Amino acid sequence: MLEQLLIFTRGGLILWTCKEFGNALKGSPIDTLIRSCLLEERSGAASYNYDAPGTSYTLKWTFQNDLGLVFVAVYQRILHLLYVEDLLAMVRREFSQVYDPKITVYSDFDETFRQLKMEALARAEDMKKLNTVGRPVGGNNGKKQGQGNNGSGSEAGNKQKSDGGLKNDGSGDGDDNKGRKMGIGHSNGSFVLTKDSNVDSNVNGRDNESSDNGAFDVNKLQKLRTKGGKKTDTVAKASKAEPNKKVTKKNRVWDDAPVEKKLDFTDNAGKDGDKEIDFVAVNQGESMMDKEEIVSSESEDEDEDDMGKNSKPDAKNKGWFSSMFQSISGKANLEKSDLEPALKALKDRLMTKNVAEEIAEKLCESVAASLEGKKLASFTRISSTVHAAMEEALVRILTPKRSTDIMSDVNSSKEQGKPYVVVFVGVNGVGKSTNLAKVAYWLRQHDVSVMMAACDTFRSGAVEQLRTHARRLQIPIFEKGYEKDPAMVAKEAIQEAARNGSEVVLVDTAGRMQDNEPLMRALSKLIYLNNPDLVLFVGEALVGNDGVDQLSKFNQKLADLSTSSNPRLIDGILLTKYDTIDDKVGAALSMVYVSGAPVMFVGCGQSYTDLTKLNVKVIAKTLLK
Repeated sequence: MLEQLLIFTRGGLILWTCKEFGNALKGSPIDTLIRSCLLEERSGAASYNYDAPGTSYTLKWTFQNDLGLVFVAVYQRILHLLYVEDLLAMVRREFSQVYDPKITVYSDFDETFRQLKMEALARAEDMKKLNTVGRPVGGNNGKKQGQGNNGSGSEAGNKQKSDGGLKNDGSGDGDDNKGRKMGIGHSNGSFVLTKDSNVDSNVNGRDNESSDNGAFDVNKLQKLRTKGGKKTDTVAKASKAEPNKKVTKKNRVWDDAPVEKKLDFTDNAGKDGDKEIDFVAVNQGESMMDKEEIVSSESEDEDEDDMGKNSKPDAKNKGWFSSMFQSISGKANLEKSDLEPALKALKDRLMTKNVAEEIAEKLCESVAASLEGKKLASFTRISSTVHAAMEEALVRILTPKRSTDIMSDVNSSKEQGKPYVVVFVGVNGVGKSTNLAKVAYWLRQHDVSVMMAACDTFRSGAVEQLRTHARRLQIPIFEKGYEKDPAMVAKEAIQEAARNGSEVVLVDTAGRMQDNEPLMRALSKLIYLNNPDLVLFVGEALVGNDGVDQLSKFNQKLADLSTSSNPRLIDGILLTKYDTIDDKVGAALSMVYVSGAPVMFVGCGQSYTDLTKLNVKVIAKTLLK
């Protein structure tokens, strides 16, 4: 049975709740649905599963977009109620007729709901009986047909040839005869491929023909060589006939001119060059994190023809006069067929900007669900309406749902007398150590004492790489060498930071593929043992679908391999190599959509200052440009 059915506005005002359901819901499934699904543009999904201690719910919903209403039904996941969607549709239809924006209490709707529920249950029972009655009949017919094909039907319509083929005598169905000519026989309602000499000979003939065409012909090669040789001789004779040009060799000038610039930038260990390099590294200028990006306020007008250029013309597409008339007078209610051309164009555009196909499709479904049934305003095109709704959806997805103010969190940890711990995780080669150094440089500019922890004890040269960054930035580093337990190294580093008064500990971990279970188990242990304040996933802006796979599997492995009942997952994203992608910024959208974690840092260069914030509005406009 249903656990709950309620109606509320998009502003969050609850208008009606079914009173006949006395059981209180465990947990907060409605709030989770709004936060995790409706606000993050996942409303195009069919249902949402919510797990609570001791039970689990399935939630289904529908919208009345022209009135701004949401209808949600909650039931036990184990029940698999088939009448819920039909009931929601009937409730939406009946409630829309009595809805008045000035009224907030609808106690008279209780009796209407009881009748609708009884009607939906009756329909479900009728459908169940129909399916139950229909199955044996179809099964018997299928069996009889199968027996006929295997028995008398095959004897009357076909005669077995001595070589195993089937001979047709003109009787039976035409499609069956074609199937039998191709060597396909029927047995108990299923298809069986029989051996036919004609079919085998044809197949062998094709194979022989293809093998002859694709074989290496030595005679042809010799002929080509012969022709090539003649051609070479002709060219050689022609070159001999031409007058010989004397090539003058330039004399090399040997002098004592000094080299203009030294190209060797390696450090001279044990000399005074180290101090100079450190001084230069520390004073590279202001980090881009503290610079406000100037955004152009010019709006980009989208042409309707451009929005629908990828859609194929068909009978459903309206003509020019019809679309102009709709834009002038307004359309009563937008239908899905009206939205499809513009959504198809937007989906293709998002995919060209490196958005994962699955994410682009879900976004379009969510936008369609939010617009279907709405009234199109006068002098407004469907394409511009869809474009505005998509841009609003992108901004809503990319806007962080949690605080991204690192400095405020650092101060809070300082007041509690403990260091703020950040763990950098990710796959191989994405730039974890380099961007860790950029974050350290930015924190150091804000007079925050930082310590690095070299917990990549797996990759050769990882400790030396981090040691170089620490020396250049004049930051202390905690290291224990290689082949050590990274979880214990991180624990000792945090203890050392607490003793020497370091405010932030940046933990560098080994790069690991999302399918490498031993390394993922070690990472899960490190996070569980040390309970960091922030787990940053470092991902490349170059990836598309692979970024979705990386993040989802990292979260899945951290959840599966953790020994805690409430495992820690990815808290934020650091997007690297952002300066190499031009306008293909879709990886940021894909990663945020699949994980729900915000993009907290963006790496956009090779120097320590090349670290910035993600501008949500610029990203949204770039994706739809």
